[in-house]
Amino acid sequence: MKTVVITGASTGIGAAAALYLAKHGWCVFAGVRKQADADALSARSEGDIRPLILDVTKQDQVDAAVEAVSELLKGQTLTGLVNNAGIANMGPLAIQPLDDFKAHFEVNVFGLLRASQAFAPLLGMDKARTGAPGRIINITSVGGRVSAPFLGAYTATKHAVEAMTDSLRRELVIFGIDAIAIGPGSVKTPIWDKAEEANSDGPYSGSAWSEALEKFEQVMLKGGRDGLPPEQIAKVIEIALDDATPRARYAPVPNKLTNWYIPNLLPKRMLDGVFWKRFGLSKPDK
Repeated sequence: MKTVVITGASTGIGAAAALYLAKHGWCVFAGVRKQADADALSARSEGDIRPLILDVTKQDQVDAAVEAVSELLKGQTLTGLVNNAGIANMGPLAIQPLDDFKAHFEVNVFGLLRASQAFAPLLGMDKARTGAPGRIINITSVGGRVSAPFLGAYTATKHAVEAMTDSLRRELVIFGIDAIAIGPGSVKTPIWDKAEEANSDGPYSGSAWSEALEKFEQVMLKGGRDGLPPEQIAKVIEIALDDATPRARYAPVPNKLTNWYIPNLLPKRMLDGVFWKRFGLSKPDK
């Protein structure tokens, strides 16, 4: 039996991955934060989904989830952990409240590490377990390689996740546990709608960045609504979990030439100019 824990499975990529993997024969432990989300996910499932109340920022919930999964595994190893839970709020770093910045790290970085450390024994660090070692799949982003303006908090966390994934893979080899990053581009998920809602009261409306931030917000929302279906990312997640020779990183990105290859190849000063022009940012007149 192939088993996987997915954090942040209430909506978006996490929900799509849970439903897709369950439909294709996986036993899915789906981490959600509310019972209503657990019920909704179970109702949509065509396979074996076992919801867990799991907020990755809460150690007691993580410990309880590990205990529940361990009991059901009956001494077997866990096939995979998909660290998908994440948040994104827009704002200029120079004036973004520090608590808002910290909240991104609490979920996207510390929560991811908390889950990884907690489930690592089930993945094979506990040598008393039988079965092949499992894999850690970290959902990062194009923002883990390219930092856009007004997403500094989010991209900082995703850069951290990229580095942590590489370090985990290079450390956990002694247990046979792999760690793989998946960095999607724009995906049709509610994350940017949530970001828009968080900014609905206009916390930066009176700032020097208000016009540029409005343009940026519209571009991000359009990109999200026109992005890849989350089911496409779910398929990549299964490949990363199941392929005999997986890549260290996958980049499912729409319009890959312009949204991935070129931004990664351009000199940083040239990429600065692209962002400035696109969002109406410019140096002050002398």
